[in-house]
Amino acid sequence: MSTVTKKKLIQNISQSRGLHPSDVKNVIQAFLDAMTDSLSHGDRLEFRDFGVFEVVERKQKIGRNPKNASVPIVIPARKAVKFTPGKKMRQLIE
Repeated sequence: MSTVTKKKLIQNISQSRGLHPSDVKNVIQAFLDAMTDSLSHGDRLEFRDFGVFEVVERKQKIGRNPKNASVPIVIPARKAVKFTPGKKMRQLIE
């Protein structure tokens, strides 16, 4: 298993579609910026067969310091992005 970076993704798409890498980079960056903007406004992003991105509230919880387990640490509530894979993606992964 390897890591696919944005640069590798741009190269793969530009080669497979015969497009200039700078054009692909601009489209991918615009897409990521639009996703980030939508999620920051609390919107839910749904891509059929791919998955759903949504902002969820993580509750406050008590954690432990591994070096000193007797001292509890309060982890504050926070917002996080949750991804739920779609049906096709789930089937391909399994």
